[in-house]
Amino acid sequence: MSKLRNYLDKIKPNFEEGGKLQAFRSVYDGMETFLYTPKTTSAPSGAVHIHDSIDSKRTMIIVVCALLPCFLFGMYNTGYQHWLAAGATEFPFWELMIYGFLTILPRVAVAYIVGLGIEFTFAQIKKEEIQEGFLVTGILVPMICPAEIPLWMLAVAVAFAVIFAKEVFGGTGYNVLNVALVTRAFLFFAYPAQMSGDKVYVATNAPFGYGEALADGFSCATPLGQIATQSGPSIEFTGIGGNIISTWDAFIGLIPGSFGETSTLCILIGAIILLAAGIASWRIILSVIAGGLFMGWIANIFATPLYPASYVPAVDQLLLGGFAFAAVFMATDPVTAARTTTGKYIYGFLIGAIAIVIRTYNTGYPEGAMLAVLLMNCFAPLIDYCVVQANMRRRTNRLKAKTSQQ
Repeated sequence: MSKLRNYLDKIKPNFEEGGKLQAFRSVYDGMETFLYTPKTTSAPSGAVHIHDSIDSKRTMIIVVCALLPCFLFGMYNTGYQHWLAAGATEFPFWELMIYGFLTILPRVAVAYIVGLGIEFTFAQIKKEEIQEGFLVTGILVPMICPAEIPLWMLAVAVAFAVIFAKEVFGGTGYNVLNVALVTRAFLFFAYPAQMSGDKVYVATNAPFGYGEALADGFSCATPLGQIATQSGPSIEFTGIGGNIISTWDAFIGLIPGSFGETSTLCILIGAIILLAAGIASWRIILSVIAGGLFMGWIANIFATPLYPASYVPAVDQLLLGGFAFAAVFMATDPVTAARTTTGKYIYGFLIGAIAIVIRTYNTGYPEGAMLAVLLMNCFAPLIDYCVVQANMRRRTNRLKAKTSQQ
């Protein structure tokens, strides 16, 4: 590591003002601060200043580490669903993992190349430091999409989201909407055939010639996608081959779905990492779950054949689709979420409740977590404003009461 540090110090003058590579100063700065914690502080020389190794880049890396259980399970599940669809009776672990890795690798590469390329370009134009927010967004985007989303579509969606949902607002820390969810929303509304239906959630190709490609006519709906075909209070979900999907199966995650969203177990592991590191807000996570359970319970009470999803038990609502993933990794985004303590409870509860309302009473759209989080991103500043104003009025009334007593 000392050799790398010495090499970076040696070439640094080339990127500083007056150097022959000064036009790429932000690129050098981004790489240096990614590898090493900056030594600069906001305090003047000689002043007392507490300095530790935790900065925004380190925070983002911790979030990426929290996502790894979901990512690794997504690799296995992608291979598992493919093997299952091929009629296999044996499921070799490493072959499934390699298949899943080769399937998702191009999507991750495209997301990072396009997203970071745009951020590098904007940093150069504005002569600013390269922001670190896309370290997380780049891995989130492939995880919330089908494993075989076409690469060109992904590139267009990432470019749109980074430019219009982030850079036009000023870059990392200024965006109003979650960039990863804007990418998914763009894909859903622009290319619905590749983001929904019975054919997109099970990988059918042979990536880089590995594995066996499935027949073009193969299809398998996700559990939420099957709801529209149900007609009574007895809701059953089936996987590939007609096997019944139990609540336990949904919790473990061995079901068709977006690459990284299926395993609630792995999502909980990620939540523990985020909470232990003090990055995610437990108030938001708990409130999202409470809102989902409450609205799922209300839907069960007033269940009707007109809306088959209203028969789904409240607990199963939390385990299916992207609800759990949104509660832990999307709703807790510190930039787009509410920031006041009371506001976090309101913000989270409404996300959970609205997600179930959309999922239950919109028969044409079996998922609701994405739209619920994006909607509440828009209302987060208003929620915080109302909470702050309420606190100010309460304190003013308290002061008036104390003054009148004197």
